[in-house]
Amino acid sequence: MSDPLVQIDGEVNSPCEMTFEDFQQFAPEDQIKDISQFHPKRQGDGITLNALLNAVSPKETATYLTLHASADDFAASIPLEAVRDEGIVVYQLHGEPLTASQGGPIRFLIRNPAACHTDELDDCANVKFVDRIEFTNGRGRDTRPEDDEEHEELHRNQS
Repeated sequence: MSDPLVQIDGEVNSPCEMTFEDFQQFAPEDQIKDISQFHPKRQGDGITLNALLNAVSPKETATYLTLHASADDFAASIPLEAVRDEGIVVYQLHGEPLTASQGGPIRFLIRNPAACHTDELDDCANVKFVDRIEFTNGRGRDTRPEDDEEHEELHRNQS
């Protein structure tokens, strides 16, 4: 069995660590093949956020999904209900786990942020290097830029 890709904890009934094989075991209807259909510049395959939610069973108190990326000390906390049907957990490219250069171990993508109708779901809610998904009661840790200048600086540093 391979090493865990992501830790899932917080306000869930079934906290766990998921491996590459765990993600591959999700049902075919939960798998999203070729995420470029939603984000033309992105590649890979994933599972629906709803499938992940069914696996970990969030508590009624879970109102936010906080995505942690320890590789660059980044976190985004987004309203769970707003992203429930739009989230994709990307875990592979060409049948192999995502590498760090591909944004791995996990990439979180929102199919259509505009469909979520909230200012908290911007492009920075599409998070790479995710190694922990925490369910929280209320907004959790969030290091996303708060203004245009900070946003531009973040993307300059990633180039």
